[in-house]
Amino acid sequence: MTITESRTLEQRKRDVLTRLERETDIWVASADADGLPCLVALWFVWDGESVWLSTRITNPTGRNLRDGGRTRLAFGDTQDVVLIDGDVRTYGGEDVPPAAIDVFLAKTGWDPRRDSASYAFFQVRPRTVQALHGEHEMRGRHVMQDGVWAV
Repeated sequence: MTITESRTLEQRKRDVLTRLERETDIWVASADADGLPCLVALWFVWDGESVWLSTRITNPTGRNLRDGGRTRLAFGDTQDVVLIDGDVRTYGGEDVPPAAIDVFLAKTGWDPRRDSASYAFFQVRPRTVQALHGEHEMRGRHVMQDGVWAV
């Protein structure tokens, strides 16, 4: 492995925002009340402030997001990592803000509400964001803490 110079916080933030706009899938980690972990990949959209996800409220991920109110989202491999820890707010299909539906449909071409009433929407407000290209970028990896961008 070749170690390159670490990116600045500004560059890391730009890279995170680019991925939030460009990527389609994100890893979603949750846990039930007993701590049983669940990890799935879901389609997502970024509206400039929050990540929006949709899955059935009847599956483990949907229940965990609703009941736990927290998640960790992830992109990338070990050489290009983005981790987002966030607070979750759950919306039924009839309660989701129209703007969230608009961005979800525009990016994915899918409106989950048309498939089944059991689909819910989950708004993830980032609290902490980490970005790193390998171990040499461990220092300075927090580009957001307590919901505030570092730059």
